[in-house]
Amino acid sequence: MRKITVVGAGNVGATAAQRLAEMELAREIVMIDVADGIPQGKALDQWESAPVEGFDSRVTGSTSYDAAEGSGIFIVTAGIARKPGMSRDDLLKTNAGIVRAVSTEIARVAPDAIIIVVSNPLDVMCHVAMEASGFPKERVIGMAGVLDTARYRSFIALELDCSVKDIQALVLGGHGDTMVPLASYTSVSGIPLSQLLPQERIDALVDRTRSGGAEIVGFLKTGSAYYAPSSAAVQMAEAIVRDQRRILPCSAYLEGEYGQEGIFLGVPCKLGEGGLQQILEVDLTEDEQEALQKSADAVRETMAALS
Repeated sequence: MRKITVVGAGNVGATAAQRLAEMELAREIVMIDVADGIPQGKALDQWESAPVEGFDSRVTGSTSYDAAEGSGIFIVTAGIARKPGMSRDDLLKTNAGIVRAVSTEIARVAPDAIIIVVSNPLDVMCHVAMEASGFPKERVIGMAGVLDTARYRSFIALELDCSVKDIQALVLGGHGDTMVPLASYTSVSGIPLSQLLPQERIDALVDRTRSGGAEIVGFLKTGSAYYAPSSAAVQMAEAIVRDQRRILPCSAYLEGEYGQEGIFLGVPCKLGEGGLQQILEVDLTEDEQEALQKSADAVRETMAALS
């Protein structure tokens, strides 16, 4: 791919740009940010690491979307954190305005691009991005399930003292407290998790996964996670660039799948050339189906607050 752009040069965006460059997923990696000097400075710093890390992807930074013209993929991390005295609705509307403006610019400079949304509240921001850009659902995908599943797998690996590489899992639903880790689809080298751990420990791991982001915020005090979120977004980009046809849990626009209509929700997706190639429907237990419905209702509630 000729060019990939990361919108937002904060911790998530800058870390994603570095990972993209080190993996040489495009000839040029562009960082866009409204704060003049930040994307340029971070991009130059990253490019100066190229001789050490051994990559030739050129990293550049700009405040102008013209620098991103012709990009095949945009990873959108732009948005603000909640500030003292700001309600959740205020945060929602502020970030919706940012994502709307970003998506409009993306459509202007790269009308054939694929958008990977990272900005929160994620599922609703995907909806905003799709409406503002006018892109089809295949080219607007949210990064949520990959991150949530990675957290789930990492906690299981700690619990069992085994390699994360041997753990297969899926986390569906909205990106937040109502996410749905599917214990029935969780295994270690094909061995069902239920044969390796008692139910109370599985329940505890599910609960920890749901509050995984908050746990990190609790430690950092003044920030939030960015290493794992950037890794998750870049894994999605890699699947698309290399047409890997990976089956990854992503936030996708549903038109009847899982009994849901007209919302973005985390589901198993096949990613490859062109973006979203297929949504896979899997059988859920009654409890999992109920939890997924609750998660979908939470996304709709947030969308209602925006409108």
